Amino acid sequence: MVEEETSSGLKLNQPAGHVEQKETLVEAAIRETKEETRYNFFPKEFVGIYHWQNVENKSGYFRYAFSGDASDKLENGQLDTGIVRVLWLTADEILS
Repeated sequence: MVEEETSSGLKLNQPAGHVEQKETLVEAAIRETKEETRYNFFPKEFVGIYHWQNVENKSGYFRYAFSGDASDKLENGQLDTGIVRVLWLTADEILS
């Protein structure tokens, strides 16, 4: 999980982002995870497709979720703008 600054204050979120031109969904998941967490991500399974609706501005997004493994933290580079920190949480911690 990442803790990030949003228009509604600090929020927990999964690493996420947009697919760039000529990039596959898997390539985007790897790149976005690296940019937002500074960890290399190795996708193993496709979890699902989720539709999220922003009630404030009426926009919507389809989210493609993957599970996999992460490597040791990369030392070089900074987290994406707005990302405050990376958190490793259990399912119970996320739900609470």
